[in-house]
Formats: sequence, structure tokens, C-alpha cells
Amino acid sequence: MPEKILVVDDEQSIVELIKFNLEKEDWQVVTAYDGDEALDVFRREKPDLVLLDIMLPIKDGWQVCKELRETSSVPIIMLTAKGDEPDKIKGLEIGADDYVTKPFSPKELIARVRAALRRASTAAPPSEHVVTLQGLRIDIDRHQVTLDGEPLVLTPKEFDLLLLLVQNKGKVLTRDMLLEKVWGYDYGGETRTVDVHIRRLRQKMGEDPSRPRYIHTVHGVGYKVEEP
Repeated sequence: MPEKILVVDDEQSIVELIKFNLEKEDWQVVTAYDGDEALDVFRREKPDLVLLDIMLPIKDGWQVCKELRETSSVPIIMLTAKGDEPDKIKGLEIGADDYVTKPFSPKELIARVRAALRRASTAAPPSEHVVTLQGLRIDIDRHQVTLDGEPLVLTPKEFDLLLLLVQNKGKVLTRDMLLEKVWGYDYGGETRTVDVHIRRLRQKMGEDPSRPRYIHTVHGVGYKVEEP
């Protein structure tokens, strides 16, 4: 079955343009034009990826993203205004996986969607099923993480980032290495993206960066995970 993509934007012309280009790639497309409708369609259609504009009626893209992240780790790509760097960082901080800047080219949009779907479907190596580290349990097959018995709701990239660090326990991984392994060669972002996701991971895990339980910063280099 082809993957299903939810497109959310209040401008019908943009929705139709995106829908046309996605359907050319044989993806299913469902649409919504405001925040409330987006959440309703998401619950009903259970899409594999969400393309989400920021400026929406009723509930803006930030609120929609936050509510989706409360229950789902589905990939979310935000649609942002050109050159709006604060919007991009805020999107990553509240749970978005990537962003596309308006105006965008159809080729870039397709590449970003394809990369996000690929990462979500091939996130874990098949040879390992469960990875544990004193109080932390990562179930790769189910894409679930628990900390001290309590579930953590992580985005696909947060999951991949944590898994990679834990699988390399004790080793320092540079930001460039993490960016390459988690986001891939075709990702057009920068190493600051890694720092944003590490900060989100720490927040969800209740970690104090000055006295980390798991994720340690190696200043000027990158990050590593140590046994508590």
C-alpha cells in the first residue's frame, strides 16, 4: 500500500499544488485547511507523514504539532516562510522532524518527504530487537522507549538519535556524525539541528544538562551516552 500523507494549509492553491506533486509519486493524499480539521483528519485517516503549515486558522501549526506529538511519532514536516530561522528552530523544538521553506520547488518537497518516510521505515537494524541501559529500554521493533518503566513519546529522529547514542555507549559521536547517520547524506540542514534534538531528548528524559544521567556533552566535539 502506498504511504498516506496529510497536507495542511489554509491556501487552497498551495494544497492543490502539493497534492498534485505527491500524487504523481503514487502517494495517497488527504487534506485539511485549519488546525482543528487537521487533528480530526489525522485521527480518522492515520497518515504516515504530515506536511503542516504554520499559519493556520483556529489552531496554528505550532499547536497542531504539539498535540500530535502527545500521542504520535509520525514524521512532521513544517512549511515555513522564507528565511524565517526562528520558526525553523521552534518547529524542531516542539517536535517537527524537518521543514520546507516557501516558496519551495516540487523536487525539494518530494526529496524531503521521501527522505522522512525512508528514515521512519528503516530506522532500526533488524539484528537487534531491544537495547537496554540501566533504567532505559528501547524496543526497536515496536519503536518504543521506556525510562524507569514510564513510556517516552519520541519523534522518529529523537528515537533514532537516542538509539544511535546508546548503541555506541561510551563513544563520542561528533555532531557531523550524528547528522549523517540520523538525517542522512541528503539532509540540507546544519549541525545546530543535532543540538536542538538533544535538548528535546533531555527535556523528555528529565535530564539536567549540568548533571546528565545518560547524555553527556563533549564540548566542542559532540555527545556520548554513559551508563548512569
